[in-house]
Amino acid sequence: MLLSLLAIVFPSGAADSPARWTLERAWTWSKAQPWIVGFNFVPSTAANTTEFWSAETFDAATIDRELGWGADLGFNSCRVFVQFLVWKNDPAGLKQRLEHFLALADKHHLSATVVLFDDCAFGDPPQMEPYLGKQREPIPGMILPSWTPSPGVSEVTNRTVWPELERYVKDVVGTFDHDRRILLWDLYNEPGNSAMHNQSLPLLEASFAWARAANPSQPLTSSVWGASPEMNQHQLELSDVVSFHFYGDRDGLAKRIEELKSEGRPIINTEWMARPKGSRWETDLPLFKEQRVGCYNWGLVNGRTQCQFAWWSKRGTPEPKVWFHDLFHRDGTPHDTNETAAIRRIIGKNSVLDSNAEH
Repeated sequence: MLLSLLAIVFPSGAADSPARWTLERAWTWSKAQPWIVGFNFVPSTAANTTEFWSAETFDAATIDRELGWGADLGFNSCRVFVQFLVWKNDPAGLKQRLEHFLALADKHHLSATVVLFDDCAFGDPPQMEPYLGKQREPIPGMILPSWTPSPGVSEVTNRTVWPELERYVKDVVGTFDHDRRILLWDLYNEPGNSAMHNQSLPLLEASFAWARAANPSQPLTSSVWGASPEMNQHQLELSDVVSFHFYGDRDGLAKRIEELKSEGRPIINTEWMARPKGSRWETDLPLFKEQRVGCYNWGLVNGRTQCQFAWWSKRGTPEPKVWFHDLFHRDGTPHDTNETAAIRRIIGKNSVLDSNAEH
């Protein structure tokens, strides 16, 4: 059913691209990996993906320092979002900066999962389209208040710009298609978010066809997160390895992992850890490890993304005693030394740093 749909949507031959990985290939890849334990990463000096990747604001020194703090805890991977608009404005520059990032991550023995599209928008009002230049200053009291989607909600359904989106996917994936430093291509983060619903389904399908045309050695995925049943089904059917988001307690996490095992493929959680929602390092991380399910918590260093605040926080919300996401303050001190000690113990990292990261 899915292949016939792709043939209708992409009559130019995209349906003839290399097929989804077989179960055997997916498991061969998975067994060659260590237990994947990582973090979603935005440097503390960037409010969104445009600030992260633009030439004027790409902050290699901060990236290097903060990736080092993550590696010191024992993490072996990171997940990063790339912005289409930055590539559109400067394709060669974006790829050079991604190369620089990968070199810094590799220096700290971190692989990278790379996200190309994203429907999420935050703030008051939420910013539904990315833009170049100076970005909106973070709104006090709100989480991710300057975040913008990629490519932007209007372009998701505007077929006239899809040739550029296709070039973006094929250029970025094709440039790094056999790069050992890239673990996984997470093609579309939370398709259907920002009230897009199933309007994002055609671009989700197209993104997989375009990426497969580049024939990368790395697997492709898009994480199920709570969208419509149709979206969830297509994400699972298109992905080489199953990935998912979960923000809740250990019992709910265990149940979700068990449900996804029915897909018969390796499983990776690409977003978890929201303390007020019941997430706990000391209970959830051992579960991921026991089940050999890869995992990426949301947030490493607290900064311009303001991930100490919850999704429901409003303008002017006071600083919470318990953060929603994130592990470190900007100076490298942990939010909670008991948590960082637990992370080192569970992962198995022997560190000389207990209460302070090197900075």
